[in-house]
Amino acid sequence: MANFFERLFSEEARLLKKYEAKAQEVDALKDKMAALNDGELQDKTVEFRARLKKGETLDDLLPEAFAVIREAAKRVIGEFPYMVQIIGSIVMHNGDIAEMKTGEGKTLTSIMCTYLNALSGEGVHVVTVNEYLASRDARWMGQIFEFLGLSVGVNARELTPDQKRAAYACDITYTTNAELGFDYLRDNMVTRVQDRVLRGLHFAMVDEVDSILVDESRTPLIISGGKRQTANLYKQADIFAKALGPDDYTIDAQSKAIQLTDSGVDRAEKMFSIKNLYDIQHTQLVHHIQQALKANYIMGKDVEYVVQDNEIVIVDQFTGRIMKGRAYSDGLHQAIEAKEGVTIKEETSTLATITYQNFFRLYDKLAGMTGTAKTEEEEFLDTYNMRVISIPTNRPVQRIDYPDAIFANQKLKFNALVKEVIACHEKGQPVLVGTISVEVSEQLSEMLREIGIKHEVLNAKNHAREAEIIALAGRKGAVTIATNMAGRGTDIKINDEVRALGGLAVLGSERHESRRIDNQLRGRSGRQGDPGYSRFYVSLRDELMVRFGGEKLEGLFDKLGDEQIESPMVTKAITSAQKRVEGQNFDIRKSLLEYDDVLRQQREIMYEQRNYVLENEDVHAIVRDMFDRVITATIRNNADPKHDKVNGEEAVKGLDVLGCPEGLISASELDGKSIDEAATLAADKAWKAYNDKIEPVMEGYLPFEKNIVLKTMDRNWIDHIDTMDKLRNGIHLRSYAQTQPLQAYVEEGYAMFEEMMEQIAREVVFYANKMNIQVRERAPR
Repeated sequence: MANFFERLFSEEARLLKKYEAKAQEVDALKDKMAALNDGELQDKTVEFRARLKKGETLDDLLPEAFAVIREAAKRVIGEFPYMVQIIGSIVMHNGDIAEMKTGEGKTLTSIMCTYLNALSGEGVHVVTVNEYLASRDARWMGQIFEFLGLSVGVNARELTPDQKRAAYACDITYTTNAELGFDYLRDNMVTRVQDRVLRGLHFAMVDEVDSILVDESRTPLIISGGKRQTANLYKQADIFAKALGPDDYTIDAQSKAIQLTDSGVDRAEKMFSIKNLYDIQHTQLVHHIQQALKANYIMGKDVEYVVQDNEIVIVDQFTGRIMKGRAYSDGLHQAIEAKEGVTIKEETSTLATITYQNFFRLYDKLAGMTGTAKTEEEEFLDTYNMRVISIPTNRPVQRIDYPDAIFANQKLKFNALVKEVIACHEKGQPVLVGTISVEVSEQLSEMLREIGIKHEVLNAKNHAREAEIIALAGRKGAVTIATNMAGRGTDIKINDEVRALGGLAVLGSERHESRRIDNQLRGRSGRQGDPGYSRFYVSLRDELMVRFGGEKLEGLFDKLGDEQIESPMVTKAITSAQKRVEGQNFDIRKSLLEYDDVLRQQREIMYEQRNYVLENEDVHAIVRDMFDRVITATIRNNADPKHDKVNGEEAVKGLDVLGCPEGLISASELDGKSIDEAATLAADKAWKAYNDKIEPVMEGYLPFEKNIVLKTMDRNWIDHIDTMDKLRNGIHLRSYAQTQPLQAYVEEGYAMFEEMMEQIAREVVFYANKMNIQVRERAPR
């Protein structure tokens, strides 16, 4: 591992030197571009596009193109990208990740590589974590692109398909990762080419790349439909779960898993009047009980989710933002709805699904930027083949990061934190208190309210005023309590008066399970060489410490008493715990990707075939191929393979099952023939009978035939996804039988996919054979 990182750092130093030289080339052109009038500068876009058509590459154009948009930014919004921003943009143009500290101007950095890659006319997608940032950046940076003659669109959830199509048709489209992924899935469900909204996946420039490609990649995108009536089962399971005592279940704190104990099983069998809870016929009941246990004893209100307008709304644990429209899968959402007494939505079947890892790997080129990605560099390389290049700051960082303040329990910790807020507030120094949950932010807010300190709270329940709250958070005397949502895409600016008071104070109410999130919070202070300080307040009873602290910390807890300490041992234990959680999360994401890779290969085959059907008006040749395949398989199933002889009587029965017309072929015509000879004869006769039937209406019939093929493909694919999901959920049980679960999933998944493809062909052939054509004469006018 050490050698891996040594090689990485030496390679990074070499690349930075190379990129600095390229940035000098860009900077050398600044006077030349400044001498151009607006019209001449704008004409450069037309010139660049003409040069691309003549054979020049984007790399050839880079110095000039970067210099052009740099000058345009100065004229349009009054900002001129620094050298470090040019370097960051070169890194992204090369398909890597630029790690830039907070306040270094990532949004402005992105415009140079976005402009250059948009010149090809294939479309650039600038992807960010929420719609507020997407529309803000499109308005702010869009005016620079439009000044240079490029079109800019914003893709949002509420847009109609026509509006989405127009947004994606632009040279540059600002969008969220979720909406982009769902648009891709929906595009592969349309029944007419003109209903698609995307025009290809060329280049994605991902803002907050670690949040989107790492944190969110644990949750696959799922489009659901088809309601199932299961609400009562969830209510019954919830009543049972709430009636349990502490001895009826056991929780593994590290993995957040929960199971019934023997006494819990006895209570379940008594309540549901059954003899054996784990009998195969009670599988569904066990599933509902398991989800009810998880909902009641693992999932916390105002931590993992909030209740709003009679709905359960998920809170993203990494960004602190609410995820409107998203739901927990596998019935967990319904179990939480039962727990909280809100309306239980009917369960649905999965219609389409993809993970973020596999979606973003579909792009021809992928780049990203963030303030914190270095801790996940190995994962970025392994999954996306992207390096993380740390860009130097424009000015040295002045912020002081103090050691953690450690306490025996949470009450002492919160009291000390509030005391620190009071001390800062009395001298007018602005404070940002970072929490990892809505619950803690509201608890601290109540403590400050009781002592009369005016403050703002920014969390998933109060996100509408986000921009306004952040804009004021750096003012003299400001106190802001915020969840992780204040850690990304925001810039807290301070004035000279606040600089003289020591800058922004950032206080963390506990350590997050990811070091990156802690670093994001620290980074709110000390932008562009500003002063400031950060400190985390830690209790040995914080969730992270309880789950991963170990026995050594238990001994320290007994000795600590009421005093605050700064302990290198505890700090080391915290870092070790965070690394363990990060390792676990990496394993979860890697496992998710390994399983989704099986579905990815199937998805690519299915979507490719579906697109062929969609894009061709005449799919008659495909139906012919289906006739040949299905009839050959039927003949083969009714033959002696050793002697290559067909049993005519059995073969005719098989053709009857396929819906072939009665008397199509006799047993004597097939009896004793070779498989190939009999299959060719039967397929030709069946195809002729079908063609004769549709020949009088052929022109009007072909679109109908295409529709049959598409609908049959879609119905079987949806069933297949659902079956694959069930297979995956149960596959881990194979490990008890000394079988590798992933290998079993690959083999069985492949067999199921082959069977599905055969089923599609069988259904189309059966439908074609059984369909009755009636030609109605038009009444005379």
